[in-house]
Amino acid sequence: MSEKTLEKPATERALALRKRHKSKKPKFRRQESWRYKRVSEVWRRPDGVDSKMRKKVRGWPKSAEIGYRGPRVARGLHPSGYAEVLVRTVDDLGKVDPKTQAIRIAHSVGMKKRAEISIRAGERGVRILNPLPEVKPEEAEEAEEASKEKEAEAEAEEEEATEGKEEEEKRS
Repeated sequence: MSEKTLEKPATERALALRKRHKSKKPKFRRQESWRYKRVSEVWRRPDGVDSKMRKKVRGWPKSAEIGYRGPRVARGLHPSGYAEVLVRTVDDLGKVDPKTQAIRIAHSVGMKKRAEISIRAGERGVRILNPLPEVKPEEAEEAEEASKEKEAEAEAEEEEATEGKEEEEKRS
Protein backbone atom coordinates (compact mmCIF):
# COMPACT_ATOMS: atom_id res chain seq x y z
CA MET A 1 0.00 0.00 0.00
CA SER A 2 1.19 3.53 -0.71
CA GLU A 3 1.74 6.23 1.92
CA LYS A 4 -1.28 8.26 0.75
CA THR A 5 -3.76 5.47 1.50
CA LEU A 6 -2.31 4.99 4.98
CA GLU A 7 -2.03 8.66 5.99
CA LYS A 8 -5.49 9.94 5.12
CA PRO A 9 -7.57 7.35 6.99
CA ALA A 10 -5.24 7.66 10.02
CA THR A 11 -5.82 11.42 10.26
CA GLU A 12 -9.53 10.96 9.67
CA ARG A 13 -9.65 8.41 12.51
CA ALA A 14 -7.67 10.76 14.75
CA LEU A 15 -10.05 13.65 14.03
CA ALA A 16 -13.08 11.44 14.63
CA LEU A 17 -11.57 10.27 17.92
CA ARG A 18 -10.90 13.88 18.95
CA LYS A 19 -14.47 14.83 18.08
CA ARG A 20 -15.85 11.96 20.17
CA HIS A 21 -13.64 12.88 23.15
CA LYS A 22 -14.59 16.54 22.88
CA SER A 23 -18.31 15.73 22.84
CA LYS A 24 -18.02 14.08 26.27
CA LYS A 25 -15.87 16.83 27.77
CA PRO A 26 -17.73 19.38 29.92
CA LYS A 27 -17.62 23.09 29.18
CA PHE A 28 -15.17 24.56 31.68
CA ARG A 29 -16.48 27.84 33.09
CA ARG A 30 -14.78 30.25 35.43
CA GLN A 31 -16.07 30.15 38.98
CA GLU A 32 -18.94 32.57 39.64
CA SER A 33 -19.04 33.64 35.96
CA TRP A 34 -22.73 32.75 35.92
CA ARG A 35 -23.34 35.03 38.89
CA TYR A 36 -21.52 38.25 37.95
CA LYS A 37 -21.45 40.00 34.59
CA ARG A 38 -18.00 41.43 35.32
CA VAL A 39 -16.52 37.91 35.53
CA SER A 40 -16.03 36.42 32.07
CA GLU A 41 -16.49 32.72 31.31
CA VAL A 42 -12.84 32.33 30.25
CA TRP A 43 -11.32 29.54 32.33
CA ARG A 44 -9.25 30.49 35.37
CA ARG A 45 -8.23 27.96 38.01
CA PRO A 46 -10.17 28.46 41.27
CA ASP A 47 -7.73 29.17 44.08
CA GLY A 48 -9.81 30.53 46.94
CA VAL A 49 -9.34 29.15 50.46
CA ASP A 50 -12.98 28.04 50.78
CA SER A 51 -13.63 27.56 47.06
CA LYS A 52 -16.12 24.76 46.46
CA MET A 53 -14.92 24.37 42.90
CA ARG A 54 -11.30 23.95 44.01
CA LYS A 55 -12.42 21.35 46.56
CA LYS A 56 -14.42 19.56 43.82
CA VAL A 57 -17.65 19.62 45.81
CA ARG A 58 -20.51 17.72 44.19
CA GLY A 59 -22.90 19.98 42.28
CA TRP A 60 -20.24 22.50 41.26
CA PRO A 61 -18.86 22.70 37.71
CA LYS A 62 -15.95 20.49 36.73
CA SER A 63 -12.41 21.88 36.68
CA ALA A 64 -9.99 21.43 33.79
CA GLU A 65 -7.65 18.51 34.48
CA ILE A 66 -5.06 16.52 32.58
CA GLY A 67 -7.49 13.63 32.12
CA TYR A 68 -9.61 15.72 29.75
CA ARG A 69 -6.72 16.19 27.31
CA GLY A 70 -7.34 15.19 23.71
CA PRO A 71 -5.89 12.08 22.05
CA ARG A 72 -2.17 12.22 21.31
CA VAL A 73 -2.56 11.36 17.61
CA ALA A 74 -4.85 14.36 17.05
CA ARG A 75 -2.87 16.97 19.00
CA GLY A 76 -1.62 19.84 16.87
CA LEU A 77 -3.82 18.93 13.92
CA HIS A 78 -5.97 21.55 12.27
CA PRO A 79 -9.64 20.55 11.84
CA SER A 80 -8.85 20.02 8.15
CA GLY A 81 -6.46 17.20 9.14
CA TYR A 82 -3.22 18.98 8.30
CA ALA A 83 -0.45 19.85 10.76
CA GLU A 84 -0.01 23.64 11.02
CA VAL A 85 3.31 25.28 10.14
CA LEU A 86 3.88 28.98 10.77
CA VAL A 87 5.54 30.72 7.81
CA ARG A 88 7.29 34.08 7.95
CA THR A 89 9.36 34.04 4.74
CA VAL A 90 9.19 32.52 1.28
CA ASP A 91 12.15 30.28 2.19
CA ASP A 92 10.11 28.63 4.96
CA LEU A 93 7.91 27.04 2.27
CA GLY A 94 10.78 24.70 1.32
CA LYS A 95 10.46 22.89 4.67
CA VAL A 96 6.72 22.18 4.26
CA ASP A 97 5.35 18.80 3.16
CA PRO A 98 2.20 19.53 1.09
CA LYS A 99 0.72 16.09 1.81
CA THR A 100 0.60 16.35 5.60
CA GLN A 101 1.20 20.03 6.45
CA ALA A 102 -0.62 23.30 5.80
CA ILE A 103 0.80 26.78 6.36
CA ARG A 104 -0.41 29.71 8.41
CA ILE A 105 1.17 33.02 7.38
CA ALA A 106 2.39 34.98 10.40
CA HIS A 107 0.38 38.11 11.24
CA SER A 108 3.52 40.26 11.11
CA VAL A 109 4.01 39.54 7.38
CA GLY A 110 3.04 42.45 5.14
CA MET A 111 0.76 42.31 2.10
CA LYS A 112 3.58 42.31 -0.45
CA LYS A 113 5.38 39.30 1.01
CA ARG A 114 2.06 37.62 1.89
CA ALA A 115 1.07 37.75 -1.79
CA GLU A 116 4.41 36.28 -2.84
CA ILE A 117 4.11 33.47 -0.26
CA SER A 118 0.58 32.64 -1.45
CA ILE A 119 1.73 32.49 -5.09
CA ARG A 120 4.63 30.16 -4.26
CA ALA A 121 2.39 28.01 -2.06
CA GLY A 122 -0.08 27.68 -4.93
CA GLU A 123 2.73 26.54 -7.24
CA ARG A 124 3.86 23.89 -4.74
CA GLY A 125 0.30 22.81 -3.90
CA VAL A 126 0.53 23.81 -0.23
CA ARG A 127 -2.72 24.69 1.54
CA ILE A 128 -2.92 28.11 3.24
CA LEU A 129 -5.04 28.27 6.39
CA ASN A 130 -5.32 32.08 6.37
CA PRO A 131 -5.29 33.06 2.68
CA LEU A 132 -5.58 36.52 1.22
CA PRO A 133 -9.19 37.66 0.94
CA GLU A 134 -10.42 37.30 -2.61
CA VAL A 135 -12.20 40.33 -4.04
CA LYS A 136 -15.69 39.37 -5.13
CA PRO A 137 -16.83 40.57 -8.57
CA GLU A 138 -19.61 42.69 -7.04
CA GLU A 139 -17.19 44.39 -4.65
CA ALA A 140 -14.71 45.01 -7.46
CA GLU A 141 -17.41 46.64 -9.58
CA GLU A 142 -18.52 48.80 -6.67
CA ALA A 143 -14.93 49.86 -5.99
CA GLU A 144 -14.43 50.77 -9.67
CA GLU A 145 -17.65 52.80 -9.72
CA ALA A 146 -16.66 54.64 -6.56
CA SER A 147 -13.23 55.48 -7.97
CA LYS A 148 -14.81 56.70 -11.24
CA GLU A 149 -17.22 58.90 -9.30
CA LYS A 150 -14.33 60.39 -7.30
CA GLU A 151 -12.40 61.08 -10.51
CA ALA A 152 -15.44 62.76 -12.07
CA GLU A 153 -15.91 64.94 -8.97
CA ALA A 154 -12.25 65.90 -8.99
CA GLU A 155 -12.44 66.85 -12.71
CA ALA A 156 -15.58 68.92 -12.10
CA GLU A 157 -13.84 70.80 -9.28
CA GLU A 158 -10.81 71.46 -11.49
CA GLU A 159 -13.04 72.80 -14.28
CA GLU A 160 -14.86 75.10 -11.86
CA ALA A 161 -11.52 76.38 -10.55
CA THR A 162 -10.17 77.03 -14.06
CA GLU A 163 -13.41 78.77 -15.10
CA GLY A 164 -13.20 80.99 -12.03
CA LYS A 165 -9.60 81.93 -12.90
CA GLU A 166 -10.55 82.73 -16.49
CA GLU A 167 -13.36 85.04 -15.33
CA GLU A 168 -10.96 86.85 -12.97
CA GLU A 169 -8.46 87.33 -15.79
CA LYS A 170 -11.17 88.77 -18.07
CA ARG A 171 -12.21 91.23 -15.37
CA SER A 172 -8.71 92.52 -14.81
